[in-house]
Amino acid sequence: MAALRFLPVCLCLALTAPGGGSVPGWQAPKPVSAVIKPASPPPIESVAHYIQALLDTTAAGSLRAADEHRGLQAGATVRAFYGADYAPAWGTAPDSLNSRAALALLARAAEHGLSAADYHLDQLRALRDSLGHARHPAAAQQARLEVYLSDAVLAFMRDLRRGRLRPYTVSAEEKAAGPAGQPAPVLRAALAGHNVPAALRASQPANREYRQLQQALAQWLAAPVLPDSAARHRAQYEQVALNLERWRWDGIFEAEYILINLPAYELEVIARDSVQRRHRVVVGKPETPTPTLSSRLSYFTLAPDWHVPQSIATKEILPRLKKDPGYLYRNNYRLTDAQGRGRNPWHINWANVTAENFNYTVRQSACCDNALGNIVFRFANPYSVYLHDTPARKLFKSPSRALSHGCIRLQNPMLLAAYLLRREGRPVQLPTEDECAEMPRPRDVRLNRPLPLYVRYATCTAENGQLRFLADVYHRDEALRQALFGLRP
Repeated sequence: MAALRFLPVCLCLALTAPGGGSVPGWQAPKPVSAVIKPASPPPIESVAHYIQALLDTTAAGSLRAADEHRGLQAGATVRAFYGADYAPAWGTAPDSLNSRAALALLARAAEHGLSAADYHLDQLRALRDSLGHARHPAAAQQARLEVYLSDAVLAFMRDLRRGRLRPYTVSAEEKAAGPAGQPAPVLRAALAGHNVPAALRASQPANREYRQLQQALAQWLAAPVLPDSAARHRAQYEQVALNLERWRWDGIFEAEYILINLPAYELEVIARDSVQRRHRVVVGKPETPTPTLSSRLSYFTLAPDWHVPQSIATKEILPRLKKDPGYLYRNNYRLTDAQGRGRNPWHINWANVTAENFNYTVRQSACCDNALGNIVFRFANPYSVYLHDTPARKLFKSPSRALSHGCIRLQNPMLLAAYLLRREGRPVQLPTEDECAEMPRPRDVRLNRPLPLYVRYATCTAENGQLRFLADVYHRDEALRQALFGLRP
């Protein structure tokens, strides 16, 4: 990150003798009025002149080079903020109400999982204090405080909204909001209304999970830390911070949705800003992880067939067929060839079949031992994963449930199906397990109101103001932690 540079601005005045030519040390006599009257503070137009000079990019050759040279993090947004007139926005007093509020918020950046040092808080305070001690602050110094305070606040707003590690681009939500959703106009309006804190709070993601985690972090940081637990406290803080960063990348914008958090092994149905249903889930093993995704749950299937993925068919079923072709019949599997014709496994020389020349499809019909159980919930995604019942229900008692090939197994799935039907005002007429096993074919139930579904990876969550630290089951935290905080000493 480029360091903040307070570049000197020199005012070089030629000393000229009355008859022409320069005389070292000569000063023209001052009018009597100038001797008696105190000097006036610099006019506000001169501050605008130096703001323009600080934001000028012509000498650097490019916007990026100019911003790096001057240590601006949000140079393009700062230029948009000042527009064509470069008028000061924070007031002529270095300790104005707005600047005090902004510096106080930057000082609490840690409550948002960010670092005040990244926004040059100490340098800004030092510059403010030097201006406050000067009887008549120089216009050039006032311009520096203006520009670098605006840069820090706009960068902080950007990082709160979109994350610190991702290059900033205008989101679809910001485009839809028009100029009112852009950081520069938002800050302008906040300064006019003397309400900078509200602008910064509004920059954060609005979804419930982010808000709860951020508020719990602020409470947690306010508690005293024992000296012998400082290292653990720091590690936990970084774990919270990197998960806040994740939520900034992958926000949730609906008021009602299904959330599956993989490290929590949990599915929640959220509506009216509260949990309506909570289910345990089994997720993919570390070697076959469940992907994160955003989709919509559009229908569910009762008494489903299971079309066995090719990887499972070749790695798990093929070795069993080599030993016992009757394995398929005992487990309600049907074998078809590449043309879709049914094949008798006893008539195939399995010794000559390998994973490379396995040109068959394996499908399991509905039954008590069907891998999908009695119901599967469908949602569009490029990974061919789904949410389903399972006959191996004892797995839900395990505290660590990263045990599947990548699909998500759901505890008490019929209760979720009943909720989805009641949500649409439809009668709940779901079959029992025995009735599912006796159904002649699968039956799809389409939802009139598909429900947004999010699969996310959060190793720290919050509920009732308390932080909940979870195992990093897929080992994804460390790379993100290093990107945010660097290597540990």
